[in-house]
Order: sequence, then structure tokens, then C-alpha cells
Amino acid sequence: MGSFLDWFLPPGASTFAADIDRIYYAVLIITGIAFVIVEAGLVWFAIKYRARPGRKATYTHGSMRAEMIWTAIPAVSVVALGIWSGTVWNNIKARDSIPEGALEYAVMVSQFEWMFTYAGRDGEIGTADDFTLRNQLHVPVGRAVVLRLQSEDVIHSLFIPAFRVKQDIVPGMHMAVWFEATQTGRFEIACAELCGNGHTTMGAMTTVHSTAEFDEWVASRPATTALR
Repeated sequence: MGSFLDWFLPPGASTFAADIDRIYYAVLIITGIAFVIVEAGLVWFAIKYRARPGRKATYTHGSMRAEMIWTAIPAVSVVALGIWSGTVWNNIKARDSIPEGALEYAVMVSQFEWMFTYAGRDGEIGTADDFTLRNQLHVPVGRAVVLRLQSEDVIHSLFIPAFRVKQDIVPGMHMAVWFEATQTGRFEIACAELCGNGHTTMGAMTTVHSTAEFDEWVASRPATTALR
């Protein structure tokens, strides 16, 4: 049985993780408060107005003021959350949100593996020194990274929980998702779309290096497709 801490999101490791977490916990708190108020009211009314011998039921129209309050508060809350989350969404998902100079990767996804193509020493995808690794994504810390995603067969979904990154990958379409890691380490990549019988085996890892370590790692790779 998990601990109470398992109910919370995992520690964030990207620049926009904190913004997403704030929205998530705000929604959790608001809905939690609403749940407690509604359930407490239900219990109170069930006890106070229960059937008792000698007590006759009476009809009441209700309260216009109360109806306006419990309609206005949720409406204002939903609009405020929509504006807030829309701003965060645009900063992450809008076409012009990808920072200039972001390090590009070409990612081909299929049942049941991730093929990450790296730019090599020249820093450009589609040149002779590119190299490809299966299920291994290596990135530098503190630099924006953009993944150019394609699917070879069915719908997949790139999910890196620590970075709060999730992007569906639709066959026949070119998708893009970006992030900037804020700490070094190893972080799980999963497919968040049921993509076939081997879906549960479709795991990969992101390794975040320091800038110097990443440059040294890239320089050590041969300009060839390495399926390791």
C-alpha cells in the first residue's frame, strides 16, 4: 500500500512543471472544498429534515439569493481557471512557443519502441553525422529541446511525467513538443496511449546531462545508426 505522498505529482524537472502543478493543485483544492461543502450539506439536510412522527412536510420555493451564489461562484472559478490554464497552455503548446535555438531531435515511434535521431556534432538534423538510438533520449540541462515526432503505425503518446510533457503522435502528421530540463538525472518515458499488445513494454529513458557532459557524449558518438 502506497504512502500519502503517492497522491501528489512526482517532483518536477522542467521549466514549466511548476506552472502545471499550480493549476493541478488549484483545481484539486477547489473541487475538494466543493465536495466537502456539498456532502456536508447533504448530510445536514438529511438529518435536519428527516421524517419524524407528527411532523408534516411543507413546500418551500427556495432562495433566489442562494441559487445565485452557488451558480456565480462555480462560474467565476471555472472562467478564472480557464484563463489561467489557457495562458500556460499557450506558453507550452502554441506553435510560436518553441524557443529559438532549441536543440532538435527527430523521433520515429512504432510498435513498440522509440527511435531518437540526434543532430550530431554539427547541431543539424538531416546531415551525415546524425545518429539514432533506440529508447534512449539524452539532453543537456538548461537548454530548450524540441522533439519532432512521427508515428510509423498507430496513435502513440509521448509522456515524461517529471517534465509534465505529454503529446499524442498521430500517423501521417508531424507533431512537436518541447521542454527544458532543470536538473540532471534519469527520467522515465512512457507511451500514454494504448497502442497494442506490447504497449506496456514501450518504455524508454531520458538522461539529462550537464552541458559539458552532453557535448562530450555527442562528440563520442559515431555518425551512424546505433540501435542500443
